[in-house]
Amino acid sequence: MRFYLSLLGMLISGLTFSQEFQITGKVVDDSSNPLESATIYTEKPTDSSLVSYTISEKDGSFLLQGVTKSPKLNLIISYNGYAPHQQVLTVEKNMTLEDIRLKIADNSLDEITLTATRAPITIKKDTLEFNAGSFNTRQDANLEDLMKKLPGVEVDSDGNITVNGKPVSRILVNGKEFFGDDPKIATKNLPKEIIDKVQVTDTKTKSEEFTGKAGDPDNKTINIELKEDKNKGYFSRVTAGGGTDDRYELSGIGNYFKDDLRVSVLASSNNINSSGFSFDEVFDMMGGNARSVRFNSNGSFSINGNGFGSSGGITKSETAGFNFVNEWDNDMELSADYFYGKNDTETRTRVERENILPDSRYFVNSESSSNLVNDSHRANLRYEVEFDTLTKLSVSPRINANIGFSVRDREEETLDENKDLRNASFTNEMEDLSSADFSNRIDFIKRFGAEGSYLQIDLDHSHRRQENDNFYFSESIFIADGGEQNEIQDQYIDQDEKENSFGVGFSKRSVLADKLFFDLNYRFSTSSSRNTRNVFDAVDGEYSSFNELLSNDFKVNNYKHTPNAGINYEGEKWRVNTEIGLLSTTLKTDNYIEAISFDNTFNNIFVDADVRYSLERSKSVSVGYSTSADVPSVRQLQPVIDRTNPLNIIVGNPSLEPTFNQRLSLNFRNFDFATRSGFFTYLYFNFTDNQIAATSSVDDNFVRRTTYTNVDGVINGNLGGSYSKSFKKDERELRMRLRMNAGYNHNVGFINAVEYNSDQWTLSPGFQLTYAIDELFEINPGYGLTYNDIKYDINSGRDQSYVNHSLSLEATTYWPKNVVFGNDISYNEYGNVAPGFDNTSLLWNMSLGYQFLKEKATLKFKIYDLLDQNVDTRRLVGDDYIQDVNNLILRRYGMLSFTYKFSSFGGAESKGRRGGNRIIRM
Repeated sequence: MRFYLSLLGMLISGLTFSQEFQITGKVVDDSSNPLESATIYTEKPTDSSLVSYTISEKDGSFLLQGVTKSPKLNLIISYNGYAPHQQVLTVEKNMTLEDIRLKIADNSLDEITLTATRAPITIKKDTLEFNAGSFNTRQDANLEDLMKKLPGVEVDSDGNITVNGKPVSRILVNGKEFFGDDPKIATKNLPKEIIDKVQVTDTKTKSEEFTGKAGDPDNKTINIELKEDKNKGYFSRVTAGGGTDDRYELSGIGNYFKDDLRVSVLASSNNINSSGFSFDEVFDMMGGNARSVRFNSNGSFSINGNGFGSSGGITKSETAGFNFVNEWDNDMELSADYFYGKNDTETRTRVERENILPDSRYFVNSESSSNLVNDSHRANLRYEVEFDTLTKLSVSPRINANIGFSVRDREEETLDENKDLRNASFTNEMEDLSSADFSNRIDFIKRFGAEGSYLQIDLDHSHRRQENDNFYFSESIFIADGGEQNEIQDQYIDQDEKENSFGVGFSKRSVLADKLFFDLNYRFSTSSSRNTRNVFDAVDGEYSSFNELLSNDFKVNNYKHTPNAGINYEGEKWRVNTEIGLLSTTLKTDNYIEAISFDNTFNNIFVDADVRYSLERSKSVSVGYSTSADVPSVRQLQPVIDRTNPLNIIVGNPSLEPTFNQRLSLNFRNFDFATRSGFFTYLYFNFTDNQIAATSSVDDNFVRRTTYTNVDGVINGNLGGSYSKSFKKDERELRMRLRMNAGYNHNVGFINAVEYNSDQWTLSPGFQLTYAIDELFEINPGYGLTYNDIKYDINSGRDQSYVNHSLSLEATTYWPKNVVFGNDISYNEYGNVAPGFDNTSLLWNMSLGYQFLKEKATLKFKIYDLLDQNVDTRRLVGDDYIQDVNNLILRRYGMLSFTYKFSSFGGAESKGRRGGNRIIRM
């Protein structure tokens, strides 16, 4: 009670002695031309701490609002290329200033110096830059904590980042990747104390960075610039913990920086479904939150596009890896990384499925379990050399290897519409698995002058091999009017799959006028996939009888030509990208067992066009249209019978055609730095022809036989938007986000040779709030619902309408000092779930941490699933089925852990509470 009274007193006192103020004015140059996107901000004279900031409008005007206890404020105005303006203001409710004229910075004049703090936000031509020191966080905060404080930046419960509604796909450190391309590794492990700037740009490939070609405006890259005195040294962290039910975690990460050299190492071992170095800490105390465990409880993660972890269940994982980056004075750069992962995953799944037929229905119930042990090795290397300022060569080989063993059991039964048993099966599999992938890409770029003209040639090659040795046993019972019929399969299945691919691309850009280009492109790619499946039946305990019916030797060759040309304009206001050409795909299949071949060529128009208009800074609208073609997989093409599920027999179709997709999109985004509010909306539709659809027939024993065919008329689309706004008054901050999404899917398929259509509508509104007082507490409530409406033309009596609800609450307190207490509660309710399945899930995670030894050490006790009510139940609705699923998940445990952080940097500590002062010479 004393704590809450103290908290109430702080709130009242803060409201009582703070004074609201409003400053209006206009920023111009010496010629009275307005300066758009100048940064205007105020600081307290006593400690240079940031009070409020804004950005000037197109006409140079600005409105700066805030609340302060200080009687005077420093007003500072900065604009790239101009000398900063600084003056002292006596705080009044309304302050109107005369036009403020900025002078062009003249570096030749050394006799005049002006001391000023760095602007909290700087908007350059193509970069949005935040000064890390201007945004107050806890002393032990990491990059993710800092990102949550930046205007326009949102970090969701899974650690995914968006900037003004656009997703962040990469995070760089001093321009170099940090442990591959997984942003979460950087956000959860880089301490805020070493960060100088956070820069946001459009995502560019390496070749786009070198040629100066515009990047992808719908994806963002964040570059973290380290403080100059922190770029020599190391920082590390180790964690060890043990808990109930034999739960444990061990993890560590170390980073060494020296100018352009960076070496990072990591290692972890745990059985709590954690990836280890992203850490399973609860709440902001160490950069994670418990709810990420709820929605990503498998602990899976990705590095360089490669997945580590599992797809469900409970996993014991061990991980180790290193990353090396260096750049030499002779314009050579090398980056390399290696990762080892070992996973031991246990899964259990219960499924109840209603299958919809044209004139009836039937039910399938199943229970399955598995144990998978897998060792993985991943190595990547990138070597770049610049022969001169206009010529660059890069080589990027990659190797992946996996060796595993799995045991799988499955029991399944089929009931007719009257719930009478019609068949049942039991299967057991023991399988050895191994795979190896090698790929390499070579890029050569030659620029011609500084106007943007260049020639690029790229070569890529890959080889993939997968081997499966499966001992398969199944026993099935089929019940008919004539009695029961038993069927036993006892087989050894030896399956090998190999794929080789090669591609070459040519791109030539010519300059037609300022910012206007003509692009000529051609790309050729070919791949060859061969699948060999040998099945041997058991005879007297020996797998010696070759089963020709279930065996296959099948090869697919794919050839793709894409010549295209386009006119592209890359201005500040307008950006027009057009690529129009031919998409020619040739498929050739060979069945070596049955001596059957198929060869055909498919031609489609290739279009990739995008028009974007920037109304103002951080306000844009875009329209896009593109086409693509996808080749069927070898398993969809090969005409071999797959009976590994005796109640669902599958065979491929070698006559499948490539899928052709057309995508239309519309986006509008706006963020207003003056009001700290942002809005974005999106609309897209995909129109698909030759969609590969499963066509099934069900016999009198309710055994499903499935193959594949092409269908036209598949449509899916989404319309949605989001609004966010934040309020800041001294140490108090309120952030809110409202979102809405509406989806539509029209699918076409077949069941019992009858074509059906299904239409699914979804509506998903929601909101998220954050209220925080620096160094005291933070609370985050959220709510969302999803309304689903599904209609089937084959059986309208099975139409579905239901609502799912999701409620969350995160609350973290940082009082008393060095004590962090967190509670994370999520409640989910699933509508219209079958009887026997829990349709509600309540997950409550709690943690209590204490920091000591100058905040380098943390002792934490956490309880996962405090109420022991966490469940994983889902309703899945398909074109011809409704399915309820329940999975094995991690349940309640308690754990005590110890974390120690140690670091050493060359150079003196930075001065000043908010990033220190800088000397500007004029």
